[in-house]
Amino acid sequence: MTDDVAAARAAAEEESAFSHPPVAPDATAAYGDHLDQLIDFYAPRGTAGPGGPAPVVAVLHGGAWRTPHDRRHVSPFAGFLARRGFAVASVEYRRGAGETGGPAAGRWPETFDDVAAALDALPALVRQHLPQADARRVVVTGHSAGGHLALWVAARHLLPADAPWRTDHAAPLRGVVALAPIADLAVAGKLDVCGGAARQLLGGEERFAERQPYADPALLVPTGIATTLVQGRADLDVPQAVAEAYADAAARAGEVVGLTLLEDVGHFPLIDPAADACAVVAEEIAQLAW
Repeated sequence: MTDDVAAARAAAEEESAFSHPPVAPDATAAYGDHLDQLIDFYAPRGTAGPGGPAPVVAVLHGGAWRTPHDRRHVSPFAGFLARRGFAVASVEYRRGAGETGGPAAGRWPETFDDVAAALDALPALVRQHLPQADARRVVVTGHSAGGHLALWVAARHLLPADAPWRTDHAAPLRGVVALAPIADLAVAGKLDVCGGAARQLLGGEERFAERQPYADPALLVPTGIATTLVQGRADLDVPQAVAEAYADAAARAGEVVGLTLLEDVGHFPLIDPAADACAVVAEEIAQLAW
């Protein structure tokens, strides 16, 4: 396939993923005082699995940790999961420039503050806003930059001892399903993924090495939590080499991470309810949730 054809296909996939109207949540709750510290809740509308209370899927949206993309662009994906029988919690978090004159991708440390706080608050908020859900069965999923955050939040017990987000024990998660994740920040930086977003997330090249141990999922293995990566082989935004680097790092640490590679699939079909790849994602989540 020529570069022009590949680019045209990628553009068509992105257009399809963004063509769906936003799906309104059943409830929205704050987990902090900032305007971006919100979680949208979607009640399960279908039935799946062996019955009983629905498991919870916590969704972390992508968008290169940058402000223009918020949780609304994954609301059709959240609605799709709800129709498959899941209870869904779609997390918003702070993005964009944090320090004065600082990076365009992410806010240090606010992006990480928010994701940690959201997952800590999630069980109580689920019990309040999704009474038909089982707050003890949570799978975290995320797309692209959100995939990075999903892997990171499952590894907080492996963070350096002085990290403010470190926990004493592994999170009580059923698993993680990371979709085209920016899973290895060093490899993503070398490949200039999303215009250098991985370097910007950590404050630029001069802060990268200092902050990488606190933020790079590829350095935070083995987690002991069931983890699957879903990746399109035709992804031009986050190439499969990034996911493979994380899986290799986990293997070296003695942990087997699932890696589902989808032929002729790019970056956005994984969250596009109209795409077959999205159904594959739902099945991967179901494998861990029930």
